Amino acid sequence: MVEALLFAAAEPLDEKSIADRLPVGARVAELVAAVAEDYENRGITLKKIDRKWRFVTAPGVAHVLQKEKVTQRKLSRAALETLAIIAYHQPCTRADIEDVRGVQVAKGSLDQLLEIGWVKMRGKRRDVPGRPTLYGTTEDFLEHFGLESVQDLPGLADLKAAGLLDARLPPGFSVPTPADGDDEETDEEEESGEFAQDFLEDGEADGAEEAVEGGEGPEDKAADA
Repeated sequence: MVEALLFAAAEPLDEKSIADRLPVGARVAELVAAVAEDYENRGITLKKIDRKWRFVTAPGVAHVLQKEKVTQRKLSRAALETLAIIAYHQPCTRADIEDVRGVQVAKGSLDQLLEIGWVKMRGKRRDVPGRPTLYGTTEDFLEHFGLESVQDLPGLADLKAAGLLDARLPPGFSVPTPADGDDEETDEEEESGEFAQDFLEDGEADGAEEAVEGGEGPEDKAADA
């Protein structure tokens, strides 16, 4: 029955959603684990992403189903830095991102991340005047980078081992521990208006980023979006 539910579902299902459709007392975790094990060596597999289960094409056969040439998307260095900050500090506001980067965030960087579906608006920070928009990563972000949750993002030791951090780090340097969290409920009309307000000075922000990045080389390539 669990297998049928997962196949028929239009969206990924968490354990509670599955339990609601099963007899009372059903051991959902064990049933899902059994289905996942049964599909380990098949053309499709059961994958857990952001605490939800869904069937996906097995990595080893994905290329067989690909009929069209995949076009690589390019993300600017600013967008990649913004994505990394959001991933590790979420939920965070535009001001939080600027505080870490040290420069203003252009609307274009966030628009890029919102467009490809790796970042979403997660609500409003209610304890700050103006209730600025909060941003966080999406299930598509986790799926693309092969993560079950944001807690699987590399930590300080992993980043050092991969050569992504300078060996001479300042004293007390640390990598924040990402945390999963639920989105705040917001009014869509209000959110749309406040998002626009958040970037009223977008022209100035774009100019600031261009000035900072004027000496950079070609844009970094992101993996296929």
